[in-house]
Amino acid sequence: MSALAVLLIAIGLADMCRRITRRAWLPVVVVPAAVVGCALLAGLWHRGDIPLLVIACAAGIAWEVLGARAERTGHRPWAPLLALGAGAALVIVLSGWASDVAGPVGRWAEWTQLPGVGGLTADRLLMVVAVILLQLVTGNQLVRLVLGSVGAVKPAGQPQPSDRLKGGRLLGPMERLLILGLGLAGQLAAATAVVAAKSIIRFPEINAQKAKANGNGDLGIGIDEVTEYFLVGSFASWIIALGGLALAQ
Repeated sequence: MSALAVLLIAIGLADMCRRITRRAWLPVVVVPAAVVGCALLAGLWHRGDIPLLVIACAAGIAWEVLGARAERTGHRPWAPLLALGAGAALVIVLSGWASDVAGPVGRWAEWTQLPGVGGLTADRLLMVVAVILLQLVTGNQLVRLVLGSVGAVKPAGQPQPSDRLKGGRLLGPMERLLILGLGLAGQLAAATAVVAAKSIIRFPEINAQKAKANGNGDLGIGIDEVTEYFLVGSFASWIIALGGLALAQ
């Protein structure tokens, strides 16, 4: 599963670059650079690792190019999801070719005495880093593409349901990281409390906005669209967090 970890790290770093710069070419360059960097740091340069790294690189570049196009035009939001899913599935199926994580990452995993890290194998440490990056900008992008695929996000320039639910881009990563951390600590019951708390807090806000919209005769974004956006986005976000937890375990 080391190649999958490399893929997730590469797209995680590239998506961060896409959010902090307007240079469209930079995320595409970051993907192969991150793949090569991970391979060198993790000692993944054996014969069986090479084709897996090539697949990870191709899938990461496809994710960045198709994702940027879907975000810009609103067309075919399922395409980057398909590219990433196909790449991830392929490296998982062929994971028997991969060698164990070694190199500086392996030596550091054996040497460090950091709480919660010293007891991890090098392979699991690389995957934990990958799933943490997955919960940040990439997680938000995945949620947005899922929303676009079901029609819960309108084309750019039109009123969006997210306009009425402020803070989602910040709350989403925080929520996913909290669920992941609690799950890794063996506190899944506490993680379910996070899910319940979000629903309890958000639904009164949605109901208040419904009353306000009815009173003003608002013909823009309907409350049903906001509710659909909240429910689909929340479930997609929770699935990403739980999927990352399953990989890290």
